[in-house]
Amino acid sequence: MSPQEMMQRKANATPRGVGVMCSFFAERAKNAEIWDTEGKRYIDFAGGIGVLNTGHLHDKVQAAVAEQLNKFSHTCYQVVPYELYLDVAEQLNALTPGDFAKKTAFYTTGAEAVENAVKIARAATGRPGIIAFGGAFHGRTLMGMALTGKVAPYKIGFGPFPSDVYHAAFPNELHGVSIDDSIASIEKLFKFDIEASRVAAIIFEPVQGEGGFYAAPAEWVRRLRALCDSHGILLIADEVQAGFGRTGKLFAMEHYDVTPDMTTMAKSLAGGFPLSAVVGKAEIMDAPAPGGLGGTYAGSPLALAAAKAVIETINEEKLLDRANKLGGILKETLNGLKAEIPQIADVRGLGAMVAVEFNKPGSHDADADFTKKVQTKALESGLLLLTCGLYGNVVRFLFPLTIEDAVFEEALQKLVAALKA
Repeated sequence: MSPQEMMQRKANATPRGVGVMCSFFAERAKNAEIWDTEGKRYIDFAGGIGVLNTGHLHDKVQAAVAEQLNKFSHTCYQVVPYELYLDVAEQLNALTPGDFAKKTAFYTTGAEAVENAVKIARAATGRPGIIAFGGAFHGRTLMGMALTGKVAPYKIGFGPFPSDVYHAAFPNELHGVSIDDSIASIEKLFKFDIEASRVAAIIFEPVQGEGGFYAAPAEWVRRLRALCDSHGILLIADEVQAGFGRTGKLFAMEHYDVTPDMTTMAKSLAGGFPLSAVVGKAEIMDAPAPGGLGGTYAGSPLALAAAKAVIETINEEKLLDRANKLGGILKETLNGLKAEIPQIADVRGLGAMVAVEFNKPGSHDADADFTKKVQTKALESGLLLLTCGLYGNVVRFLFPLTIEDAVFEEALQKLVAALKA
């Protein structure tokens, strides 16, 4: 059956709200390469939206899941527990930033982790309010959408949203929002919308994902921590996209000299298998009563087996070093094109969490059309790229950190050609 026929089947059988980027269908994939049903090969710089830091079907991950599949696939941890849950929880308690006793609860998706972090924060503080930031993305559930600071396409037509959620400005020098501006916007919330004593938590992404790969300034993170401490507010770091080696550290918060009270994670935690987690201070995590946390599929044995293998792979293959190396090469390549491609307004990124932002030449106006053309040209040449940003003018790079040098170099050539075209 042709891709065109399958796209017609898609249109007939599935809702238009589940949009897809590609007009072909995957047949198989390995590491940083995907082959479609007609045998055409693509280099994957999308990584399933940041899920595949260890690549498609890493041998160690595949073997771990296969071994677990021969034992059992599901019991529901809340009914019959299993040691794998404890193994990975203990690892994450030790690996996440913060020199204090921690506990971990597992879920299935990033949105689910965020929802539960909010539940835990409210239970621990007895307060209802949550502050998030403009440009943030925290998921597609009702609470996830409420926290998300980007209306189109995530919130259009889906309200009303849960109450007691407020948005402040995320610091963004490129777009004229200073650290002082951001902190002042939080203080204004305390004056105009909700008293600080009713705020349970502030949630932020150390590097905004969907918002455009903007890294939080170190001074701002320190001031955010101090503000939370002064008002008894919990600080939640959403590392769903930034975690597990993407920024050159296991967690993006390791780039900062403060620690959050809770961390949410998912995506590359389990190398392509559905798994998320909330890790936090032990006394905070223990606030909900027994039965208040969990989920039928939460902490899948297959996904936990994959997560153990992912953590081993990151260590054994020195993927944090590789993230810094490959990210450096990519940024150098993009910066070298600035004279030739006047639309390049900014090249940025921690480690391999790299983005390039495009404006109309000689202006500060976002150039979403040019961005889309670059993505389209790259796709035609066999390179998958993702766009993001409030104005749709950012290309983000989420290639597997395990990508072979030759494949990475080939991808860069395709990228350069797409930019010049």
